[in-house]
Amino acid sequence: MNIGEAASASGVSAKMIRYYEQVGLIPPARRLESGYRSYTDADVHRLRFIRRARDLGFSLPEIEALLSLWHDRSRRSADVKRIAASHIAALRERIATLEQMVGTLQHFVDCCAGDHRPECPILSDLEHPGGDPPGPARV
Repeated sequence: MNIGEAASASGVSAKMIRYYEQVGLIPPARRLESGYRSYTDADVHRLRFIRRARDLGFSLPEIEALLSLWHDRSRRSADVKRIAASHIAALRERIATLEQMVGTLQHFVDCCAGDHRPECPILSDLEHPGGDPPGPARV
């Protein structure tokens, strides 16, 4: 199948398929005499695996490790579990950071009158984070 068909079957855009080939997540596609890429059902299966891993937020190096384990029939499930557990920890860290951001922004939104006056605690904080006193412009 051509790249458009592989993209449709896998849910991965043609641009990303070419990128995954470039970075080595998928092997180079077989080329027809016309120069067009040709993909197999196994390639589409691999692309679906990558797509699902990306949907779960795994990084490309993590996906590379997961692909390697997926193809290694002598793998230890503990190795797969370690990658997933590490990813969960990173996600929890990102969630905590995002929740802090929401809390800070919510505080400023609550403090902002939202009226016709120009005073705005949101802009004041962006200009002077943490209540830093006004001084020379920072670049």
